[in-house]
Amino acid sequence: MSQGGSMTADSNLVEIVDTAVADAARRAGSWLLCRLGCTDCCMGPFPISLLDSQRLQNGLAQLAAIDPARARQITARAQAAAERLRTLAEEATENDPCPALDPASGGCDLYAFRPLVCRTFGPPLRMPEGGFAVCELCFNGAAPETVAACAVSVDAEALEAPLLKALENRGVSVQETTVAEVIGA
Repeated sequence: MSQGGSMTADSNLVEIVDTAVADAARRAGSWLLCRLGCTDCCMGPFPISLLDSQRLQNGLAQLAAIDPARARQITARAQAAAERLRTLAEEATENDPCPALDPASGGCDLYAFRPLVCRTFGPPLRMPEGGFAVCELCFNGAAPETVAACAVSVDAEALEAPLLKALENRGVSVQETTVAEVIGA
């Protein structure tokens, strides 16, 4: 798979995931509390894949072309976060905001390019091993049947795995990293 091929495959992956999550959000309606400014899921370092990394770097490059000052702010936040990760235990950084999070608006400055974990957090998703993953702030007081009726099945990791394997087979390191390490490098 060429680099262009991996980008096309990643675009297809993102479209599948976004479509499924949008369906879950539509089903959830007012039970879903995810909105601009809600940042509970944007805290702490979390693992992201090589495809996520590439997507973020592409987004930052595009932003730098149209809004260099904003891109520099993200890079500065990422550098500071990467330094904290290098010097502190990971537990000490678990409440640090993601470097892509704009502290003024509570929105993601790289939203269109965000990692899969960010795309799938919030609405109820059926887990491959059973049960549901859903933001703890959502569905308060809802019956389990209500959550189940809103849930969709999309295993982003399983969909992403063959793309990463194809890259790995070409000799590309597919080691997980963090947003701070990718942008702050």
